Order: sequence, then structure tokens, then C-alpha cells
Amino acid sequence: MPSTFRDLPPVVWTLFAGTIVNRLGYLVTPFLVFFLASRGVTGSETSYVLGALGAGHLLGPAVGGVLADRIGRRPTMLIGLIGAAAAQGALFLAPGAWTMAAAALLISAAGSTVSPAAYALLADAVDSERRRRAYALFGWGVNIGTAVGGVLGGCLAARGYWLLFAVDAGSMLLYALVVTFRLREPERPARNDRRAEDGIGYGVVLRDRLALLTLPLFGVQLFVYSLTEVALPLAIRDSGLSPAVYGAMAAVNAVLVVALQPFATAWLARLPQLAVQSAGSALIAVGVALTGLADGVAGYAVSVVVWSLGEVVVAGIAASVVANLAPAHARGRYQGAFGWTWGTARFAALTLGVTVYTALGPAVLWWTALVAGAAAAAGTPALAKGIERRTKHELAA
Repeated sequence: MPSTFRDLPPVVWTLFAGTIVNRLGYLVTPFLVFFLASRGVTGSETSYVLGALGAGHLLGPAVGGVLADRIGRRPTMLIGLIGAAAAQGALFLAPGAWTMAAAALLISAAGSTVSPAAYALLADAVDSERRRRAYALFGWGVNIGTAVGGVLGGCLAARGYWLLFAVDAGSMLLYALVVTFRLREPERPARNDRRAEDGIGYGVVLRDRLALLTLPLFGVQLFVYSLTEVALPLAIRDSGLSPAVYGAMAAVNAVLVVALQPFATAWLARLPQLAVQSAGSALIAVGVALTGLADGVAGYAVSVVVWSLGEVVVAGIAASVVANLAPAHARGRYQGAFGWTWGTARFAALTLGVTVYTALGPAVLWWTALVAGAAAAAGTPALAKGIERRTKHELAA
């Protein structure tokens, strides 16, 4: 284990292990386009199901952030994991496109309540100087699970899509057991005047001008990254390639991140973090745009390698920046706002991205990704001084 992670506390390692278990079963969403096609769902109906999946990522983080601050981190995670597992079965058994859309909404809404609570728990457990490493380790766990899950998903899909749903639901329930028996709820901050003034809603975030500048920039970057989950399988399908090829591309991404991220995190920690975020986001935009030039397995592999390197570079930075902006009593809501930003980006990729791809053509989408990603990357370093001042203020407090 690289030394960059060795001084992190046990709660971080427990979340890391639980995340690996959960992501081993993250199989349904990446293969959802292929599953819907096997059920005779048309292209227009597919956009409704994918849109519902994206809409759940708008609802879940907002609810999860409030619940994490209101009822606690662990109860929120359990509600999300158990609810999402039940919704997996509902999606598989759904008789038509509209019931599939409803089940997809439940899967994403329940599942996305987990992240704000988990991210807030990480922020509770470590100080600002170690948060980037804690979130990078968490992301590393996601990719370790995905590395195995991508290959596993391709193999299981060839033998029956029901296996994807069974493994996905089972992994969520297993993670729920980890949360139940291995995690403890942290002590809540003492109630003070500032906490009373902020209330229990998202006013505390909406009044934070620095957060309102930071989150949209991250949102554009996340939109571009989300196209790798949505538009990439469409491009592979349109090239006449099988679902197993997409599984292989997912595995290429995950293996690269698993192999490189711990060492890149240690090396890049000595550099200004928002500058690193900017450079990595630019790499992701270029890699996604290169998808438009691919017409076979080799071309897709090159594009995946480029945006995977960008993913390695940015690992843990955005979440740690948001955590450092948040007062202790509102960490769940700040992470909920970050999750909502990610959900908005994903929703835009699932709806607007698919619409642009099918109606205006793939080339328009790839150019949009390149221009938007480059612009957001260029604007990120301008926030460095304000974020540095906020981090020092919160650390002193």
C-alpha cells in the first residue's frame, strides 16, 4: 500500500472496503442501454428511462445531504442502500418502459443519498490537509470495484441480464451490513448561533458565494466526464460492437486508475490543487472528444486511456475542496450540493447529451464536450485564492 494513504484513520478504510464491495456489483447502469434493447425498448423510450435515471440523481443527493446533517451519516447510508437494492428488483420485473423509468428513478434517487453521507463522514474523520487523500482513496475503491465489475458485467450480461441485477442488489445489501456493524456515528458539533441561523435546509450553501462559483465549474467538468458513461456505449453500439467491448473499455479505465492513482496522488499533492484539477479536466475533455474519431476497438481504447489519465489527475480534489468550504455542522448539505451538481451533470448527459447525439449527430456532442471542458478547466484556477483563504479560516476555527 503506497505510504500516501497509511496514516488515514480506520473509518476511511472501512468506507474504502465497503465501497469496493458495492462497486463490484455496479453492473446494471453501465449495461442499461443493452438491457433495454433486449426488452424491446425503442430509442425514444430509452431516453425516457435514462432521463428518469438522471432525475433520481437530482433528488437523491439533496435529500441525502439534509438527512446526513439531520438524522446522521449511518442511517442515511442504510436508507439509500436498502432502498436501491429493492429498486433493482423492481426494474428487472418492470413490464414496460414507463414502469422501468419509475424503477430507474428509485434506483438512482435511493443510491445517490449514500454519497453525501459517506463524504461527510470522511470529512468528519480527517483534517483538511488529509482530505484530498481520503477522497482519493475512496475513489480508488470505486475503481478497484469497477475494474472487476466491468469484466464481470460483460461476462454476466452474455449469460443473462438477471445476473447483473442479482449481483448489484446483493452488493448493496452487503455494504449495508458493513455500515451497520463497522461504522460508528460521529459526534455532532455543538449547537451555536451560526448553526441555528443556517437552519436545516440549503440556505447555508446558497448564501456561500464561493461555493456558488465553485460548484458550477465542477458541474461542467462532471458533465463532460459523465458522457463516458452515457455516450460511449451509444458510440460503441453504433460501431456494431458488442456489449463486451464496452465492458472491456470500462475495465481499461478502472485498471489504469487502480494502477496509477495512489502514486499520482502522492506526487501531485505537492502542486497547487486547483491547477492540478484544471489540467486533469482538460485531459478528460480531450479524451472524451477523441471518442468521435474512434471507429474500432483500438480507437476507443486510445480515447479511454486519455480521459482515464485525466481522472487519475483530478482524483479526490473536487470533493475535498467542497469539504473544506463547509462549516462542520453543514458538511452533509455541502456534499449534498456537490452530489446534486454531479446529478445535474449526469442528468444533462443522460438527456441533453443523448438528444444531441441522436438528433444533431455525434460530432456536435464531441465538439461541445471539448469546448465546454476546456472552458471550465481554464476558469478553475481563478478560484484558488478564495478557496485557500476559506480553508485556512475553517482550519483555524
